[in-house]
Amino acid sequence: MLARFHGTTPPDWLLRWLDDGLGGVLLFAGNITGPEQLRALTEELRAHNPDVLIAADEEGGVVTRVEARTGSSYPGNAALGAIDDTGLTRRVAASIGAMLAEGGVNLDLAPDVDIDSNPANPIIGVRSFGADPGLVAAHAAAFVEGVQSHLVAACAKHFPGHGRADSDSHLVLPVVGASLQQLRDTDLMPFQAAIRAGVRCVMTAHVVFPEIDTVPATISRKFLTDLLRGELGFDGVIITD
Repeated sequence: MLARFHGTTPPDWLLRWLDDGLGGVLLFAGNITGPEQLRALTEELRAHNPDVLIAADEEGGVVTRVEARTGSSYPGNAALGAIDDTGLTRRVAASIGAMLAEGGVNLDLAPDVDIDSNPANPIIGVRSFGADPGLVAAHAAAFVEGVQSHLVAACAKHFPGHGRADSDSHLVLPVVGASLQQLRDTDLMPFQAAIRAGVRCVMTAHVVFPEIDTVPATISRKFLTDLLRGELGFDGVIITD
């Protein structure tokens, strides 16, 4: 469980939960004003549970929590994919990992490894490395390696792919009419690459693929147990969106 709270100081209830063993906290932009405040905040959280996992969505580009007040210092995935230099992507991700580690954050809910396959998708777009599965896979692996080089866990998202959807799964339940073989040929390639690169976490897409299962991937045994665990061999942590 990753608990969230409002404001820049942890409320009493959160500190009590940490004392009782709460294992995770998720930080958003409203929790962070700058590097020194972030470090003090994470130190206070760890004073109540030294083993707490502290997470944030730090993708670079348009999705940043640590630098939300100023805008990210780092290019987003679309720019990195357009340049198509995996060494640069690895260095950018390593710098993001170093920034998070310095602030006491040890789980980065990134990279977004969705394929930008539907121009009507309202939430992926520039968060994707591109429309070519091979390119996205190469940069997914590079990003994972970069972030995790600073002992910050990376999280590949959104499994088995959110790029085909035409709606925002935070607001409605998207339905995507792709077959399992279509996913194997395209959307799953970046996840395979991220897993081979040692990614510690995978985040689910809260999307229904009716040709494969009647329930969203988040709660689908076919997707999470049979496909992600079984076929792809992922033995790390699965996180919901």
